[in-house]
Amino acid sequence: MSDKENTLDDEFLEDALLDGESQEQKLENENEEEEKSAEETLGEELAKEKDKFLRLFAEFENYKRRTSKERMELFKTAGQEVIVSLLPVLDDFDRAMKELAKSDDKDAFTGIELINVKLRETLKNKGLEMVEAKAGDVFDAEIHEAITQIPAPDKKMKGKIIDVIEKGFKLGDRIIRHPKVVVGN
Repeated sequence: MSDKENTLDDEFLEDALLDGESQEQKLENENEEEEKSAEETLGEELAKEKDKFLRLFAEFENYKRRTSKERMELFKTAGQEVIVSLLPVLDDFDRAMKELAKSDDKDAFTGIELINVKLRETLKNKGLEMVEAKAGDVFDAEIHEAITQIPAPDKKMKGKIIDVIEKGFKLGDRIIRHPKVVVGN
């Protein structure tokens, strides 16, 4: 073999070695890219799951707040049906008190008055309040219920309450019975 052939073989071997090394580097780079892309994929999936978890957690917190609020309102108005059914009894007590005040039997009047006060205090403790309406107040359609209109006795009473026929009540913030009034026209 000549020197020329040896040189060519050496060059060929060097080229082959360099090609092998560069191919190994290429493979390593590809593996690193695959690992990075796998890491990136896992990171993205983790971020998606965290987002999903946070949204679910927030939705659950909103659900808890909403049901708690509904439960509190239910407790506030749980006895509403019973209290509404007792309103005519309060009206009857008022009529009885007026009639007993006219009679001479003061002991009966005192006994009925004590029962009346006790019933009203019990209902007040449960959240029942009377809606204030008296003659001379300005009529408000959201609060009062006009059952009739009559000509006003003077110009000052136009659009104002002339007489209160039935008292109104509210339970908490809600009006459960509007006061029935006569309005000046």
